[in-house]
Amino acid sequence: MKDPLPPTTRELAAGPCRGPMADRPVMPGYGILPADQGSGLMPWSEAERRLSVSHDYWVATVRPDGRPHVMPVWGVWLDGRLWFSSSLGSRKARNLAADPRCTVTTDDARNPVVVDGVVERVADAGPIAAFVDAVNAKYAAGMTVEFQDPTVNATFAVRPATVFALTDGDFQGSPTRWSFPSG
Repeated sequence: MKDPLPPTTRELAAGPCRGPMADRPVMPGYGILPADQGSGLMPWSEAERRLSVSHDYWVATVRPDGRPHVMPVWGVWLDGRLWFSSSLGSRKARNLAADPRCTVTTDDARNPVVVDGVVERVADAGPIAAFVDAVNAKYAAGMTVEFQDPTVNATFAVRPATVFALTDGDFQGSPTRWSFPSG
């Protein structure tokens, strides 16, 4: 069967991020246990579950003058990336156009997942339609593909570089960091 998506879209809509390597982050002064103690390293599937069920996400970007900018967004964990949208004129969209690096966190501070990555602006109809379907399924939002017109609103997909998570009740024995291959 012929792939209906052009190569650039296929890269954006490719399957889940491959091969995250888990380890215990270095957190001097916090009494963090070795990876084989406490509850051990968290499975990647648990981080993905948390990324999927979070209702809101906090997106941190950098303004042109270097000051941080943080805003809440709705989003979805889809195909190994955290997807969200924003008006092209918004501060976060302008920040991301200038510097695509960002940090996104889930809304649960007790059982957080923190994604450091690089955002890709998606303009192709197929992936945008998949994003809209996922948002509507999650939020019962009634969003339309037309609303996500790339000339007005940006659809972003954050490709993780590193992800950090920990579990409430086992602060010293649960912190886990995943590193993803680049590209």
